[in-house]
Amino acid sequence: MTSLPMDPIAEARRQWLAHDWDDAADGMAAVTSIMRAQQLMLARVQSSLKPFGLSFARFELLALLAFSRGGALPMASASARLQVHPTSVTNTVDRLERDGLVRREPHPTDGRATLVVLTESGRALSSETSARLNAEVFSQPGLSSDDVTSLVRILARLRRDAGDFSDPTPNPTPLSD
Repeated sequence: MTSLPMDPIAEARRQWLAHDWDDAADGMAAVTSIMRAQQLMLARVQSSLKPFGLSFARFELLALLAFSRGGALPMASASARLQVHPTSVTNTVDRLERDGLVRREPHPTDGRATLVVLTESGRALSSETSARLNAEVFSQPGLSSDDVTSLVRILARLRRDAGDFSDPTPNPTPLSD
């Protein structure tokens, strides 16, 4: 892709201001910038994962299982933790299962639930792809360390305020002797 001679989002903001949408111009620029940054980051992630035949959704599920105790989670828990619809998890598990990276097992105590279990092949691929993403994308996201810290903090506040999660309740202060 060729670089543009000007910033199209800055131009769009200029147009918003020219049309007397002053109260929305900065918000439009922020939203559009985040959406474009997401496209750029996703392209880098997809480029790193392409040799492994994985999408980011499939990578995320493998990583989640690799981080879980015993490499297994109920499908509903995977859906909640990944913040995606259960149908999306089912489709992702179908593909990973087809490739021998996960398997489904009945839940040992809940007859209504199904566990998705990481296979040894899935664990190895999760480790390999995590190392690749760490080296090619996550350790070099294209921003300074201070900017990354600020951005993560700002986006966490946006996500929390939108109801994406709630801050954990502080633990009570231990009683003194």
